[in-house]
Amino acid sequence: MIFQRSLLREFTATGIATLLVLLAITITTQLIRFLGIAARGSISSDAVLTFLGFASLRFLPHLLSIALFMSVLMTLTRSYRDSEMVVWFTSGQGLDSWIRPVLIYAAPTTVVIAMLSCFVSPWAIAKAEVYRQQLESQDDIAAISPGVFKESPHAERVYFVEKLAADLATVANIFVHSAENGEIGTTIARRGYQETAPNGDRFLVMLNGRRYIGPPGSAEYRVIEFEKYSVRIEAKEVKETLPSVKAIAMSKLILDASLAARAELIWRVGLPLSALVLSLLAIPMSFVNPRAGRSLNLMLAALLYTVYTNLLSIFQAWVMQQKVGVFFGMWAVHVVMLAVVAILFYFRLSVRPLRKLKK
Repeated sequence: MIFQRSLLREFTATGIATLLVLLAITITTQLIRFLGIAARGSISSDAVLTFLGFASLRFLPHLLSIALFMSVLMTLTRSYRDSEMVVWFTSGQGLDSWIRPVLIYAAPTTVVIAMLSCFVSPWAIAKAEVYRQQLESQDDIAAISPGVFKESPHAERVYFVEKLAADLATVANIFVHSAENGEIGTTIARRGYQETAPNGDRFLVMLNGRRYIGPPGSAEYRVIEFEKYSVRIEAKEVKETLPSVKAIAMSKLILDASLAARAELIWRVGLPLSALVLSLLAIPMSFVNPRAGRSLNLMLAALLYTVYTNLLSIFQAWVMQQKVGVFFGMWAVHVVMLAVVAILFYFRLSVRPLRKLKK
C-alpha cells in the first residue's frame, strides 16, 4: 500500500510537470499565431486572449493524453535506470503487477479526457466560431486597433489611428485613405469619435484636420482644412454559416446519422480510449538497460504514439468515405493496439531477469 501511494504520487508529479511544459509550448505557439493574425489586422488585439483561451481548451485533451502516457513511461523508465526493477523482479513480482497501479492512476485521468473531448472542446470550438463571426460582422471602425493599418473589406478605405484616448471613447491622430469617384482622398485629423444619427446611421467624426483630394498620379489636388468632418460607416451584414461538425454538442452528435457526425464521434470517443491503452502500452515500453541510454525506448514510444493517433485519423476519414463501417472504424485501431500491448507484455515477461537467473 505504501509503495502504491508513493508510485501514484510520482505518476502525478511527473504528469503535472509534463502537462505544464506541453501547455506552455502550446500557449506560446498559439499566442505567436494569433499575434501574427492581429498584426495583419484580421482580428483586433483585444480578441487575442479570447482566442488563446478557446484554443487551449481545444488542445487540452490531447495534451492530457500525452502527459498521461509520458508520466507512466518516464516513471517506469526511471525505475529501470535506478535498478528498482531488479528488486521488484527478485521479490517475485512480475511486470504485469504494474497494471493495477497504472490503471488506478490512469482511470480518473481518462475520465477527465473524455469529458474534455466530448463536451468542453466542442463547446470551445463553437464559441470560437461564434466569436469569429461577431468580429467579422463588425464595422470597419470597430475592428481598428491602435497602431495598425486596417483595410475595409472592399479595399475602398484604409484606416489608421495612433492611440486611444484615456476615456476609450475617442481616438487621436487619425489617418483615412479612400478612393471615391475616380479620385484619391487622404484625410488627417487630430481627434475623432463615433456618432450615431437619429435614423441609426453611424459616422466617424474627425475634428481639426485636413483633407487632400485629387486624381491618382496627378500633381493637381485640393486641400481642405476642416474643424469637423464626418464619414459614414457602412454596416456589415451578419454572415450565417453552419457550424462545423467539431463544434456540434455531444447530445446532437449522437442523434446525427450523417457520416461526418459518425466520424467525429469516433474521434471523440477514441481519444480517451487511446489514452487508456497508451498508459498500458507504456509499461512494457519502459524497459531500458541501466548501462545503456534510454533514448531508444523513448523514440519507439513516440513512434507508437504517432502511429496510434494517425491510425485514428485515417479510420475517421475512411468512415466518412464509406470505406469501412462505423463499428469497425470505432474499435479496430484500439483492438490492434491492445494486441500490441499483449504481445509486448508477453515478450517482456518471457525475458525478465528473474527467469534468466533461474535458468
